[in-house]
Amino acid sequence: MTATTGHTHPTAPDAAGPAGPIGPIGPIGPIGYSLPLSPSGQASMLTPPPWHFSGEILMVDYRVDPDAARRFLPPGLDAGADPGAAAAVFATWQWCSEDGAELADPAVCRFSEFLILLGCAFEGRPMARCPFAWVDQPVPMVRGWVQGMPKQFGAIHQTRPVTVGRAGSRLAPGGRFDGALSVHGRLTAEASVTVERRSERPPALHDVPLAHSLVLPRWVPSDAPPRPRLVASEVSGVEFSPVWSGPGRLALSGRPGTDLALLAPVEVGAGHVFAYGETLHGGRLLRG
Repeated sequence: MTATTGHTHPTAPDAAGPAGPIGPIGPIGPIGYSLPLSPSGQASMLTPPPWHFSGEILMVDYRVDPDAARRFLPPGLDAGADPGAAAAVFATWQWCSEDGAELADPAVCRFSEFLILLGCAFEGRPMARCPFAWVDQPVPMVRGWVQGMPKQFGAIHQTRPVTVGRAGSRLAPGGRFDGALSVHGRLTAEASVTVERRSERPPALHDVPLAHSLVLPRWVPSDAPPRPRLVASEVSGVEFSPVWSGPGRLALSGRPGTDLALLAPVEVGAGHVFAYGETLHGGRLLRG
């Protein structure tokens, strides 16, 4: 996010000193919610939460080897009531900060995403863990790191429902919807859903809190490495459109050395197509 977006960023406490063209001059120095810091704080790449999201989702439920899934869960999380439950999610998002300024710039307010979800639990409460995620814009990638969400760069493409014409499927029995992820020029994930019916409930792994690990890599030498903190996302205003479901298809082909292959499907279940909205307020500490 740049200063030209006109956002209101958090400012430093009042500092003594003469007023300059961009505010008081004092000992505090450049400020901002995130890097880069600047005298006014408006150069920050990220605005502070809350952040509002509206998206179109293509999701495929599947199963992984339960032992492999457990290896991706940090201390504090267990496999829950359904070990091995997983989902692959393609999404095209539109987002904005509290003031809605990003909506005036389509190049800023839109991005695409692909992520893997694993079913898990924290102290008996159902949750989902995201071991891998890719986005196609820098702001959501850095915002993911602030949350503890492991976002990387990728090329994500997704067909979406149409309401006029023949260049796409309608949300009606027989409609087919597809998604593809490429990473470093290699096809990494493909999914498709052929919808047959409207579901009475949202997909299970899209309707629970997400548990992330806040990790700060060591940079300044110290006696001990930073300790990851387990956090959960805090959201409100959750809305689902009618959910259309039907047979799903999913293929993953992880690059060697990434461990994505450990989460390859052993069984593919239903797929779902729907719209979704939420407001993300920040995180809640589960385990320090």
